[in-house]
Amino acid sequence: MAAHRVVVLALTGLLPFELGIPHRIFGRARDSAGTPLYEILTCALAPGPVRTDADFAIDVEHGPELLATADTVVVPASYELGPVYEQGRLTAGLAAALAHIRAGTRLVSICTGGYVLAAAGYLDGRPATTHWASAEHFQDLFPAVRVDPGVLYTDDGDVLTSAGVAAGIDLCLHIVRRDHGAAVANEVARRTVVPPHRDGGQAQFIERPVPQPQLASTAAARAWVLDRLHEPVRLVDLARQEAMSVRTFTRRFREEAGVSPGEWITGQRVERARRLLERTELPMEQVARETGFGTAQSLRKHVQAALGVSPTAYRRTFRAAGSGATGRTTLPSPDGPSGRAGSGP
Repeated sequence: MAAHRVVVLALTGLLPFELGIPHRIFGRARDSAGTPLYEILTCALAPGPVRTDADFAIDVEHGPELLATADTVVVPASYELGPVYEQGRLTAGLAAALAHIRAGTRLVSICTGGYVLAAAGYLDGRPATTHWASAEHFQDLFPAVRVDPGVLYTDDGDVLTSAGVAAGIDLCLHIVRRDHGAAVANEVARRTVVPPHRDGGQAQFIERPVPQPQLASTAAARAWVLDRLHEPVRLVDLARQEAMSVRTFTRRFREEAGVSPGEWITGQRVERARRLLERTELPMEQVARETGFGTAQSLRKHVQAALGVSPTAYRRTFRAAGSGATGRTTLPSPDGPSGRAGSGP
């Protein structure tokens, strides 16, 4: 069967980095036999050179008719959206291009690419985000959109949006995880040398002081606890790994990780639970013990809070994802809109 086709719409003034994100992330996704899971193609409003915001153009072979063949359409950011950005309306050429998109096609935007989806009416009544610096303007221009200015990305099933720049990587990895499970997404992340998972509800921008370079890191403590997630872990034991007081360790940990030690450990335990639910048939009680949650009830509480679904539903979803060779089937998002706890459909 054919791979899931992703078509990226290249618009004048595009950002080369963001244009490359879908090709890099989806293009590295393989099944266990090494077969590509996605086919990634690029189109423009007309075949030929497309100006970027850098000192070079790109030559795009395909015109907008390619959008009619897409299973997923990705619209990266552009700095030259014209009436789309200024008035919230599509140009005639852009409207004609989007008309090629079939009903049921999954739509994805990166950064200000969300303006295109909003101007086309795809985001009316839906959660969405964009770069934090544009969020207020975005909301004023499109009052029917439920803009969340703080999150990395939103997932409303068949329409997904991301914040700026690197958040596009997070969103594309989330889609791979949703389509094919954590093992595939983690391998893509490893090859791309990026974190395997940042939750959609994580803040776009955290103002906090950068730790002084001469100060010790808490990395050794984090590595130490990853080998002991199945055991009770005390804060004093973590601090001892870095020869720090509990107070100093807690402050330094939050400076480096952006969350408290307890929040970070819970997140790592949920990640381990994801892998066990996807890759094994272990009963819930054993998954709970292996991940340090202790009981199936505690496991259910934390997985539901983090992913928006129960452990049983999560396992069932990704078993279904793994049974298909193409990833064409649309699956419910485990994270829900914005990746926020308890916000699943």
